[in-house]
Amino acid sequence: MAKLSKILIFPVKSLDPIALDAVEISGGGALKGDREFAMFDKNGKYINAKRYSKIHLIRAKYELGDRLVHLQIQGQQEVFTFHLDRDRIALTDWLSKFFEQPVELRQNVSNGFPDDPEAWGATVISEATLATVQGWYASPQISLEQIRDRFRTNLEIADTEPFWEDHLFAKAGETVPFKIGDVQFFGTNPCQRCPVPTRDTLTGEVYPEFQKIFTRQREASLPANIERSRFNHFYRLALNTRIPIIEAGKVLKIGDIAL
Repeated sequence: MAKLSKILIFPVKSLDPIALDAVEISGGGALKGDREFAMFDKNGKYINAKRYSKIHLIRAKYELGDRLVHLQIQGQQEVFTFHLDRDRIALTDWLSKFFEQPVELRQNVSNGFPDDPEAWGATVISEATLATVQGWYASPQISLEQIRDRFRTNLEIADTEPFWEDHLFAKAGETVPFKIGDVQFFGTNPCQRCPVPTRDTLTGEVYPEFQKIFTRQREASLPANIERSRFNHFYRLALNTRIPIIEAGKVLKIGDIAL
């Protein structure tokens, strides 16, 4: 029976995730703490890996109970620790120095800063999907953990066939209901990918023809009996969702059954 096997949230959008055993649904229908913070440049645009590849050199670890983030530049020993609330100015100064421009750090505790504002719920993928995608690349550099880090999905589901999540979306404008534990989800669409998965998550180095390989294999392995109209191209992976705000306060836990 399909069950929830991994929960990842990204407290600061575009930085490293933290794995949790359980997570509460926020008042805005998102995973509490996921992409709660986002960085913006001097033009008011996101500072993310799509636009600033050097972001791959930042390592982030969190102590969420104490509201702490520990930042380290790849290859350097010094670790910088900030309280996410009390040290906001110092944290912003550190980020501004790293990116060599003024950085604004914004916060949204309701539903964070999702990539798709029309699908503010968690992203969902099966473990078998990630393992299948990893097998498309004949390189020891692209491990299962690298694939997981490249595609940055919130919830992983174990004990399913590959691309299980592709059955949880329908035609444009329609949704597919499903549950994980006691939490109601609505599947909306297959997630459109960006240049980020093509890069090594630690160095930013681009894997040759990553997107071409992915697109070719994705089309060839697309499951039968899914809504193919949602694939105007095949560089899509994982499921975008909505979580109704009436689910706020409910808790997702590792081991919850996915139906």
